[in-house]
Amino acid sequence: MNIRTPRTMCTFALVGALATAGCGATRESTPTTAPLPPGPAQVQSSERGVIPVGQELDVRLQSSLSSETSTVEQRFEATTLVDLMQDGRVLAPAGSIVRGVVSGVKRPGRIERAGSLTLSFDQIVVRGREIPMRAMATQVFESGGIREETGTIGAGAGVGGVVGGILGGVKGAILGAVIGAGGAIAATEGKDVHLPAGSIIRIRFDTAVNVG
Repeated sequence: MNIRTPRTMCTFALVGALATAGCGATRESTPTTAPLPPGPAQVQSSERGVIPVGQELDVRLQSSLSSETSTVEQRFEATTLVDLMQDGRVLAPAGSIVRGVVSGVKRPGRIERAGSLTLSFDQIVVRGREIPMRAMATQVFESGGIREETGTIGAGAGVGGVVGGILGGVKGAILGAVIGAGGAIAATEGKDVHLPAGSIIRIRFDTAVNVG
């Protein structure tokens, strides 16, 4: 017969709380996705040297953006995280510059209580060549996520810190933002959306781009 001591019951309660919190947070997450790809991204196109419509690529934001301070038509830059490959050939090397513009800003207010940013991507620089493009944001990630937190989780962080760290990794370290229609990045209700420098934005090409 197993006798549950107060210490054992406390342990069971903590595990239950973590499991409950995990399930709740998972339900609240709108886009669920795998962590960022560790290797090159592959282009699925029959046209040689062409990035097709619908191709997704992860880019790292080079400066911070916020619905609190950003303005419409503000320019910004990001860099690609991995090589974009086609049939063993590098179409766009990692570190290629992707340029964009803030095409919409909404501050939280009484009617629209969540701030939002709409980002449009209109140029990619491949080996010094500036190429027009059109792309929109589909998901947003924190830089590093669980891989950078593993050394600090549990080190006096408390239950809240542990839950936040674990779930951040499981969900792909998605920021507290939701991608809406037209690529608008909306914050949680009543807050501005903040994208710090280093944030990872997954973009989707809306036009085919010939990078040669």
